[in-house]
Amino acid sequence: MRVIAIPADAGAFAPHGAFVEGPALHGDRRLYSDWLTPVADLHLQFHINSVAASSLPVTLTRIEKHPHAAQVFVPLQVRRYLVTVLPSDSDGQPDPTGALCMIVPGNTGVIYRAGCWHGAVTALDEDAQFAVMMWRGAADDDMFQPVAPLMILPSLNEQRGTRS
Repeated sequence: MRVIAIPADAGAFAPHGAFVEGPALHGDRRLYSDWLTPVADLHLQFHINSVAASSLPVTLTRIEKHPHAAQVFVPLQVRRYLVTVLPSDSDGQPDPTGALCMIVPGNTGVIYRAGCWHGAVTALDEDAQFAVMMWRGAADDDMFQPVAPLMILPSLNEQRGTRS
């Protein structure tokens, strides 16, 4: 199955989570604490992921979800990256026909809702580092699922070398 990577769109992404963006004005603050509400019997984990660079097209064959807590990725050293999400079907399994892939700029983080099927963060152009936070401690914190190959393709603008 082929999926076209589109520019980050907070409205289209909202059913799956949120983008983490800084405030527009100096002295202002944007709060994202509600995404990290404590989960009984779990502990907050904070770590740094190092991600090797990829380029489009990218093929995904495995996705994951975290059923108990949201997962937050904050770019530390990132140019841009892919975020790929899939809705769940009526049985709770990933539905590849609803796959959504977005190219996110390196100054914007991402929060996946608890239970959101998603691909691994994929750095574009150059190696990247992300700060990652989520509540952990259950045996099924990380659930992985193989999927028929999803080929993530660049948009026409991306192919022409113009980025939006």
